[in-house]
Amino acid sequence: MAPPLTARVQLLLLRAAGFLIGLIGQVARAFGGPKFHARTTGPVSEPLLLLSGIQLAKLIRQRKVKCIDVVQAYINRIKDVNPMINGIVKYRFEEARKEAHSVDERLAEKLEDEATLEKKWPFLGVPLTVKEAFQLQGMPNSSGLVNRRDAISKSDATVVALLKEAGAIPIGITNCSELCMWYESSNKIYGRSNNPYDLQHIVGGSSGGEGCTLAAACSVIGVGSDIGGSIRMPAFFNGIFGHKPSPGVVPNQGQFPMAGEAQEIFQCTGPMCRYAEDLIPMLRVMAGPGIKKLKLDAKVHLRHLKFYWMEHDGGSLLMSKVEQDLILAQRKVVAHIESMLGASVQHVKLKQMKYSFQLWITMMSTKGHDGKEPMKFVDLLGDHGKPISPLWELIKWCLGLSVYTIPSIGLALLEEKLKYNKEKYKKFKAVEESLHKELVEMLGDDGVFLYPSHPTVAPKHHVPLTRPFNFAYTGVFNALGLPVTQCPLGLNAKGLPLGIQVVAGPFNDHLTLAVAQYLEKSFGGWVCPGKI
Repeated sequence: MAPPLTARVQLLLLRAAGFLIGLIGQVARAFGGPKFHARTTGPVSEPLLLLSGIQLAKLIRQRKVKCIDVVQAYINRIKDVNPMINGIVKYRFEEARKEAHSVDERLAEKLEDEATLEKKWPFLGVPLTVKEAFQLQGMPNSSGLVNRRDAISKSDATVVALLKEAGAIPIGITNCSELCMWYESSNKIYGRSNNPYDLQHIVGGSSGGEGCTLAAACSVIGVGSDIGGSIRMPAFFNGIFGHKPSPGVVPNQGQFPMAGEAQEIFQCTGPMCRYAEDLIPMLRVMAGPGIKKLKLDAKVHLRHLKFYWMEHDGGSLLMSKVEQDLILAQRKVVAHIESMLGASVQHVKLKQMKYSFQLWITMMSTKGHDGKEPMKFVDLLGDHGKPISPLWELIKWCLGLSVYTIPSIGLALLEEKLKYNKEKYKKFKAVEESLHKELVEMLGDDGVFLYPSHPTVAPKHHVPLTRPFNFAYTGVFNALGLPVTQCPLGLNAKGLPLGIQVVAGPFNDHLTLAVAQYLEKSFGGWVCPGKI
């Protein structure tokens, strides 16, 4: 019997496997995808598109702006810009116009005063986009899987229903990666989404269509989900805000695929938006009864918070080094907090962060209460039918005959190698528990942790195939079960978004959300693509 491989050799083999899959993917980069003469989408000229969701709702309630004018402004923008970014994959324009007219007709009757309207419908008349993985009645719900091309939602996902009840008007559904398990949003049904700041760069995943749609001012508020960074990576790459709530606060029901029993607590549904002031109102609506677990009404005194920061994960062999632009942006945040708030920002070295990828795999390897293994990815690709043969699909892909994307085929090929046996699971479960304890004790109920969102700014299309493990910069906080808000920090010299993750202890979402609003005021928040 061959001796077991050392952990270091196993890590190197995983990295080599990811690199080989990436080389295959470069073929697609060389020959696939549309080419654009423009580098970015055009700037916004319509003032209504530059207002937050709660500002729009207020103007509509006060009858200073007609809802139909707001909805039509967004429809016009989508028609101009979406062909370039391919963020929205199915429009809902006619239904949205009808619903907007209904809002205007109701307001014309003047049956309720403004305070009553705000309480009942905090997002009255506000355009909304929804990740295609969520059910939106009458709209596709394939998650980019060809086998589910004809799946049409007969009802709304819980969060979608709650937002509609709050007055929001869905105008379309947005692209995602195949089965929501990759950080580039591309699939065989809808094609590839493009970054509005540079069309040759990725939008992230799996909520990438939502990220680029919001960034391009084709929507103002949106719904995303996150089990490894699927809200935060698109928010970072597209320069918007995204929040991964504390686990168990916002309901996940009504999306496909749903995480397995043991993983569901780590799958988080949350808000994505251009303006930080929309985060808390959105979270209040989306959480429903779960909002009682949070302290959103608590006043946050930023000067009294404890701030901690870390420049990188400590040197994992699997991850890329953090780019200097991102380190400098983080240092500017630290310097600003120290000088303007007078708060102390402590640099920390959490040695176990270098095991971020392993901790995420540990989470995904956890068995259910009945000892049942998590759903296999090859089974999901077959849509609960006959599992696919990854090797055969790889051969077909090389011939241009597979209905699956290369990231999905690669994950299916590596799936069994990535899962941990009992011994390895026990080892990294202990690491996860130790790191969780260290972070929770450090943060307490009055601390936040500043951490890179990703090792690089938005890479070019297909480059993630050569860096498959970089998502662990976000995925680790799913494994640790901590709330995180992704905050934009302007653009780098090449015009691509910079950003940072703000992390807090369990159920202290109010702290990260308060910091997000402060950083928006201090660093400008979302920057309109194409703006000179």
